[in-house]
Amino acid sequence: MIQATEQLAQRLGVTTACEVLQLPRSAIYRARQPEPVEAPIKPSPDRALSESEREQVHETLNSARFVDCAPRQVYATLLDEATYLCSPSTMYRILAETSEIRDRRDQMRHPNYARPELLATEPNQVWSWDITKLLGPAKWTYFYLYVMLDIFSRYVVGWLLADRESSQLAEALMVESCLKQDIQPNQLTIHADRGSPMIAKPVALLLADLGVTQSHSRPHVSNDNPFSEAQFKTLKYRPDYPKRFGSQFVARDWARDFFPWYNTEHRHSGIGYFTPAAVHYGTASQIFADRQRTLQLAYAAHPERFVKGIPHPPALPTAVWINPPQPEAEPVVVEAVDPVGNSQRSEELSTSPQPPKGALMAYPDSPVRHFIPDQVVSNA
Repeated sequence: MIQATEQLAQRLGVTTACEVLQLPRSAIYRARQPEPVEAPIKPSPDRALSESEREQVHETLNSARFVDCAPRQVYATLLDEATYLCSPSTMYRILAETSEIRDRRDQMRHPNYARPELLATEPNQVWSWDITKLLGPAKWTYFYLYVMLDIFSRYVVGWLLADRESSQLAEALMVESCLKQDIQPNQLTIHADRGSPMIAKPVALLLADLGVTQSHSRPHVSNDNPFSEAQFKTLKYRPDYPKRFGSQFVARDWARDFFPWYNTEHRHSGIGYFTPAAVHYGTASQIFADRQRTLQLAYAAHPERFVKGIPHPPALPTAVWINPPQPEAEPVVVEAVDPVGNSQRSEELSTSPQPPKGALMAYPDSPVRHFIPDQVVSNA
């Protein structure tokens, strides 16, 4: 292709030849450049260490005595013992050749935790839960609010307020929430971060007995549990949220007012500005139809005010992900170009990936109630 372009450029010029053959001009200019001349190998200076001396330095640095010491510490220690091997900078260069400018001890390396990918297409398929601190009446005093959230509808299926973090309280909240929502085995996945109550063995055994799948965030990755974090922000940015709660009873009374408002009155932007209760219990479709009817009447009365035609309300939620799969590369179409400028589409296309497996099971709707576990709190 380069030779054909060069021949054509002698008659038409480089720019015209490249346009005809659809070749960038930079390729022609790059081909015209002379081949780079390899630099001569520099001889090793007389003052450089020999191979045997370099091996001795490397073995000394990795010995049991000095494996956990920095090169400058090794240099100073040996110098106090009337031994000189090389300068600290040379020690660093020797270690850099073997990528050992780091902790050289044999120790446990943290594994690469899998990125959780959870999909919910209906309520009660994936729940997310977390614990947040509420400031108490004095410094260093806190109350702990446990919140269980359905990620599809954003409905709070259960909450609990206590004076401590406890796996026993978490177990009670999970059992009561599953009973209230009539959760069947192999229906639900509960996602949480890696706090001590979340990864406690009794909690894992309880979920196994209930037939509930357990999922955890990666360590120190808050984005793996975004729905609980967002719900806590909504809670703490309420205008009536106090700076401190005078007692646990005051905090519980405030929560008793907040969660019914959040479930039945708060229009959530992530679910088309429907209330969590409307999405969770299946009344959002009727509300959507009523909204559409209202907008159609407004359009019929003043069509000139809607330049884009009949308006539509925000859509109903259809699927909610925690960490959706990364999109694969789009199929690449290869254009084969002949020297005279004709193009021919190649038949080689990359295959698109299969849809992710692991779709969660649906379940029959059943009337359920909001859970405020007063009995559990009183027994705490």
